[in-house]
Amino acid sequence: MEDSGIALLWRQFYQSLQDTGDALGLSGFNWQELAVVVLGQLLVTVMIVLLFGVLYWLLAGLLKLVLGRRGYGGGPYRSARTVLRYLLGLATLIAILAQYGAEEGVLKGSARAGLMALAFYVLWLLLSRGLIARLSRHHLDSSLVQLCKNTLSVSIVALGAITVLAQFGFDVLSIIAGLGIVGIAVGFAAQSTLSNFIAGITLLIERPFRIGDWVRIHGEEGKVIRIAFRTTWLRTRDNVFTMIPNDSVATSDIINFSAEGPTRIRIPLGIAYKESVAHARQVIMPLLTAHPKVINDERMQPRIQLRELADSSLNLSAQVWVRAEDVEVKGRISCELLETIKQGLDEAGIEMPFPHLQLFIDEAKGLEPWLGRQNQ
Repeated sequence: MEDSGIALLWRQFYQSLQDTGDALGLSGFNWQELAVVVLGQLLVTVMIVLLFGVLYWLLAGLLKLVLGRRGYGGGPYRSARTVLRYLLGLATLIAILAQYGAEEGVLKGSARAGLMALAFYVLWLLLSRGLIARLSRHHLDSSLVQLCKNTLSVSIVALGAITVLAQFGFDVLSIIAGLGIVGIAVGFAAQSTLSNFIAGITLLIERPFRIGDWVRIHGEEGKVIRIAFRTTWLRTRDNVFTMIPNDSVATSDIINFSAEGPTRIRIPLGIAYKESVAHARQVIMPLLTAHPKVINDERMQPRIQLRELADSSLNLSAQVWVRAEDVEVKGRISCELLETIKQGLDEAGIEMPFPHLQLFIDEAKGLEPWLGRQNQ
């Protein structure tokens, strides 16, 4: 019963194909023969893929065994395995194209183009590793190293693409001329982007700041997270990421708090005129040196200075040094020290006055009735 149902479906499907062929002017076309040919081609294709897959598995195992005995690490093995996979994939593609009747010129061009692409990949791999190793010896900024690597990659990819296209008979000079005209048009249309790009390269070369520095740019203060071609990324103390166009960065004032190492924190204080500055210094100095983030050596010791004889107080300045890596928490350090100083002065009985005004009235006859009433 099931066999008769399947046969009925097949006859209906075959009749539908014949009707479609008649409608398209393909009357008399042998659909069964076409199906046999297509299935045969697909079967051969699957066999070719399986054959090259088994060959890759065997060669990869042999490669791992040989490199392992010679003491090479995982990096060379991964690179060699990638090259092997690419070569076998290229051979599989050419074999499949030949099976489907591709012309000899197409097969030779595909083979040459594939080998050229592989050669440029190996060249990029060797040059990029050598470039990174050489630049790392000079302790260059990581952003500058990334810029050089990206420039090398773009150059090799462009040269490789032109070489591969030439293998298929394309007019490379016409393509380059066309790209040049398109590049000029794009340049006029994207002046802002190009300006930011050039400014980004200038920042990477001049290096007014590096990744990890704490800076203030255009009123935004934060840690430099990334220096991209178009923008500079900052992370503020509130963990807010800010992207500033490089053109604006290059033309604005840049304050780098981390470039020269430790930085100083100034904490303004005020004590009453009746208090002794020396006594206040004796109370405050141990509190400053006790903080774990404060530098306490011969060159950068905490200090207390009298800065101003103000109207209502003696204005002091507590000055401490913190390390460059602690600039991000400079505000928290300042608040902790201020709270500790306030508590220490209160315990020592030293008054911290608030601004006030004392008024003296002489011969104010118009106020005598009111003042007399207040005295009663």
